Amino acid sequence: MPEWTRIAAVADCPPGSSLEAVAGDRIVALFNVDGTFFALDGVCPHQGGPLGQGGLCGAIVTCPWHGWQFDVRTGQHQFSPRVVQPRFEVRVVDQDVEVRTAAE
Repeated sequence: MPEWTRIAAVADCPPGSSLEAVAGDRIVALFNVDGTFFALDGVCPHQGGPLGQGGLCGAIVTCPWHGWQFDVRTGQHQFSPRVVQPRFEVRVVDQDVEVRTAAE
């Protein structure tokens, strides 16, 4: 059964930013889009780049290694409809950001 894991404080990821965290055995990329948190599998499917270290422009993250882009709200790759990055459910409890350890 999936469990909730604290990955950051709300203040650690202000609007327009991202960060990389570990939840269980998964690397998670956390994004704050206008005060709403989204989380994707943090390993880019192209060549394993760190999505949590990528640039966030609106709701689009760009992998810092080779420029692959994903909508952080859906996980959808911006150029290939067949590529969808796994997402994690996110919630805020008090001032902590938590994710479910099982990807969608």
